[in-house]
Amino acid sequence: MDSLTHIVIGACIGEAFAGKKLGKKAMLWGALVQSFPDIDFIAGAWLNPAENLLAHRGFTHSLLFAGIAVTLLALLAERLHRPHNISLKTWILFFIVEMLVHIFIDGFNAYGIGWLEPFSHHRFSFNAIFVIDPFFSIWAGIAFLLLLIIKVHRRKRKFWWKFGVMLPALYLCYCCINKIKIDSAIKKTFSAEHISYTNYFSTTTPFNNLLWYTVAETDSGFYVGYRSLFDEQLRMQLHFFPRNEYLLKNVSDQAALQNLKRFSKGFYTASLQNDTLVFNDLRFGQIAGWQNADAPFAFHYFLQYSDNALVVQRGRFAGWSKGSIAALLERISGDQPWRLLK
Repeated sequence: MDSLTHIVIGACIGEAFAGKKLGKKAMLWGALVQSFPDIDFIAGAWLNPAENLLAHRGFTHSLLFAGIAVTLLALLAERLHRPHNISLKTWILFFIVEMLVHIFIDGFNAYGIGWLEPFSHHRFSFNAIFVIDPFFSIWAGIAFLLLLIIKVHRRKRKFWWKFGVMLPALYLCYCCINKIKIDSAIKKTFSAEHISYTNYFSTTTPFNNLLWYTVAETDSGFYVGYRSLFDEQLRMQLHFFPRNEYLLKNVSDQAALQNLKRFSKGFYTASLQNDTLVFNDLRFGQIAGWQNADAPFAFHYFLQYSDNALVVQRGRFAGWSKGSIAALLERISGDQPWRLLK
């Protein structure tokens, strides 16, 4: 998830563990430890963009790193707060919960996370929630602000940390239920359309959990489409993108190409954009693809020159306008004409 979400959820968990003993310092520790795995951004200072893609949410999001970091941070906190009546075991439990919550939540995004690094490079991704989902984050944000205001010994604080932790947890469960429903409906569509696929995934479109984006891999390319939870028709508009593997045969930087293929989990195409060879990772969706079936993919990596700064983020920020937002809301509302927003 985004950094702000980790900060506010971490602060609420901090209040739950140590608010009575540390006061609002518990929120600070919670926010700090919850955010700690994201120190991997430092790697961008010496890694090239393709390598940095694999470093992000890699070792610093692994169970091994969590164990090492928690031990060191707990020893530091225990020493800094002397004299106190919090045992080292309590510090460790507090911090391990924070760290595990961070890497657990991140596993539900499309990016993928290396829980088993460095022993296995497999990236876990359940594709159940968009990396920035206001309906997930807002509850912890409200609780965080109120916990900053309410005095330390007020009983209301207990209600608000529970509010900030439980509602995001319930929303994540809701997202997982939605994914199960969507996957079932989409697979029925593929069966009805006689589409044979070798690999498949679905994930949410930006900032919501109602409209889903799906990709099905065949021998020569990928079928891409969108389905809303409010769709009633079995039929679904699908658009085919050829893989174009032949375009990648003469790429000079084969090491970067192999890193990109590994990062994409095989969901990639190659294309030419103004005579520039582009590697597209299909897992991150299209730029307003619900509005234009031929829209470029949000993740696009230029293979012939080095302008790949913010390679993941730039596609997320592109293509937004009043028209694309209206089209998103209309598509979310479903495929029945009487439901469409005007």
